[in-house]
Amino acid sequence: MTPGSDDPLDAGHSAALVVDAEGMILRCTPAAENLLRRSAAELHGRRVWDLLAEPANRRNVLEQRDGRVWEGRAELDPDCGGEVEFRVLPLVAGERTGMSREFLVLGAPRALVAQWRQGHAFMRELFLQDRIGLAVLDNELRLVRTNTHLLPYSGVPGELYGARLGDFLREADARVIDARLREVLATGAPLVGFDAEVRTLVEPGSGRTMALSAFRLQGAEGHVMGVTALFVDVTEQRLSRRRLDLLHRATAVLSTNLSAEEITRDLTGVLVPALADVAVVDVAEAVFTYEEPAPENHHDHALRRTAVAGHSPGASPGGFTAGARVAVDTGGVLSGRIWSNRASNHGSARASEGVGSPDALGLAHGMSAWLRARGSLLGRIRVARGDERPPFTGEDLALIEEIASRAALVVDNARRYARERNAAVGLQRSLLPSSSTDTPTVRTASVYLPTDTATGVSGDWFDVIPLSSARVALVVGDVVGHGLQATATMARLRTAVRTLADLDLEPDELLTHLDDLVSQFAIDADGAQASRPPGTEIAFGSFGATCLYLTYDPVTRRCLVASAGHPPPALAAPDGTVAYVDLSPGPPLGVGGLPFEPVEVEVADGGVLALYTDGLIERGHADLDEGMAAFRQALSASLAAGRPLEAIGPEVVAGLVPGPLSDDVTLLLATVRGVPPEDHVLWTFPADPSVVAEARARVLAQLSRWDLDELAFTTELVASELVTNAIRYAGGPVGLRLIRAASLICEVSDGSGTQPRMRRAHATEEGGRGLFLIAQLTDRWGSRYTRSGKTIWTEQALPPHR
Repeated sequence: MTPGSDDPLDAGHSAALVVDAEGMILRCTPAAENLLRRSAAELHGRRVWDLLAEPANRRNVLEQRDGRVWEGRAELDPDCGGEVEFRVLPLVAGERTGMSREFLVLGAPRALVAQWRQGHAFMRELFLQDRIGLAVLDNELRLVRTNTHLLPYSGVPGELYGARLGDFLREADARVIDARLREVLATGAPLVGFDAEVRTLVEPGSGRTMALSAFRLQGAEGHVMGVTALFVDVTEQRLSRRRLDLLHRATAVLSTNLSAEEITRDLTGVLVPALADVAVVDVAEAVFTYEEPAPENHHDHALRRTAVAGHSPGASPGGFTAGARVAVDTGGVLSGRIWSNRASNHGSARASEGVGSPDALGLAHGMSAWLRARGSLLGRIRVARGDERPPFTGEDLALIEEIASRAALVVDNARRYARERNAAVGLQRSLLPSSSTDTPTVRTASVYLPTDTATGVSGDWFDVIPLSSARVALVVGDVVGHGLQATATMARLRTAVRTLADLDLEPDELLTHLDDLVSQFAIDADGAQASRPPGTEIAFGSFGATCLYLTYDPVTRRCLVASAGHPPPALAAPDGTVAYVDLSPGPPLGVGGLPFEPVEVEVADGGVLALYTDGLIERGHADLDEGMAAFRQALSASLAAGRPLEAIGPEVVAGLVPGPLSDDVTLLLATVRGVPPEDHVLWTFPADPSVVAEARARVLAQLSRWDLDELAFTTELVASELVTNAIRYAGGPVGLRLIRAASLICEVSDGSGTQPRMRRAHATEEGGRGLFLIAQLTDRWGSRYTRSGKTIWTEQALPPHR
């Protein structure tokens, strides 16, 4: 395109008048008729200045300037149009004077001329500037014009006229760009901001990223002439955006959990393949042993390979094994480093070594950064690329160091959390009884799983408490909240339950006392909070808990159970059928004001009682009934399969709560065994002193049948003393029961609610020595209230051969 080819003042485009030297119009073109709004007949013979808005200014407007051709501007009469630009050219010279006798006057509206001149200047400057690439292509996508000075960096030849993109760009890149340009030619829809990879045939390398925009060119008649493409090198901007996006993604995965293994595994998944072909993260061994990591200034560090992503064909065997122990000598250098087979520094790289460096991970280009936090070295990150990708730059090193800095803080937080959680879990487990017990009347197995959340362990607990007369109490509870506060509250409640259980209270009465205790906890906490100075408040949380208390009597084979807001226990019959005990749970502990209702059920020998916390039945179930049904089915299936009690619990829990735990899970299973009928006997006597002799005789006879003559003297004395006291102070009837279980148990029951009290009798007193003698002769003794009065019991160890 040549300048002026579409100039409005060009003879082929403008309005034209032929005038003589006196300014008289001799001839005109149709365009002049349109511009001046007069016919050729009206214009013929008129002087040009008669068309001006102010004819008196004709000399200022029409007077010839320097040179034979001149241009000017004129304001026409309103009837002849508006302001115009004109150009005057001499046509015919005089024979003797050589002066022009006729002139060609070309004119066009001023706005049109100004628009053309601006467009012409714009196009000229557009092709001269070097910030935006510009290429004009014809309908066959051959280059017509371009500011070629922008392209030599990528090996483009100097002469481009008539060339196609595929003549100097890689085929894949040219094919993508050609396809988008053909869409513009076909549809006329402009292309805006399309990122295209541009790699030349001369120097493929990594190429550049161009933001490509294009629009279709059309002639005056509307026919398509080609397409104009504008392209801007946005390689660095896109790389910066990718780095920021990578940093954002890395930060996001670093904030997902508090497990060093999972954190580093997720991090390597972000780094590969976005930044590198291989990523390896090693973490200090101290993170996993709950110890303090070595200070930064130490040279030797023990690391564990926790995460590996990608594959390197040049890596040494076993070099990418997760879990491997790694010994590292930092040499006192803790700055990030870059390695490349192109032995040169890049940007802010601190060092460059050959590809043989172990930190290059068997690939052409490697980079590493240390994990440092709070003065300790916590590990390192290493990444590597192959030959087909460009070497790492200083910006890449700054990025990996920033990621390493954030990862170090997260790993250190994970270490500190793991250490505290390990201590809390250890404390929690130390406060719980043994996971299994085995007595003549009950065999238990338990499962306790602490929560996986960052809030720490919860306040779940269970207990198996031996009671008098071979009975046993099973307890399970759940304290509101998580962390050490919940653990401490759990310890207080478990201690209180054991203390109350020693009093042989009924389940409903025990829960009532426990409810009062929890209410007092809350009052004490509120008082401590109120007494603290402003600004030093401590969040104690809610002192609430649920609890289920169950007692089993192996003689009667009956259970008495009461609940304080806790789910009911499951009872599995010997045939494997499982049902929940139908009870009415009272309010959770700490609510107060409502009673607890006990329920009595009979349990056959070999039956299994299952006590649990809500973490077992709520996991993955929106409806609590669904969770309880799933638990019942899982328990029934395990029992039907004949699994041992120690295997049933883990199997059921694993099936119901397979994923991360949001709450503690506790399951207590107990297989009950009753005392055979031949191992216990009960007599009832009236309130008559004469029956004491009969009671002694029956005791001696029963012990003889049990072959326990070694215990005859002591048991006879105990029975005589207790029956005598019951007749003297309580009246009748009096019950006497002997039980042969893990020990020999002697019980005397009466209708009095007066609790016996042991005291030291004076020398002059005739009585008051009975309980003292009993305490000296037996292993244990005590008393408990019953619904009809009280029972005094004693225990004696069986002879060794029994």
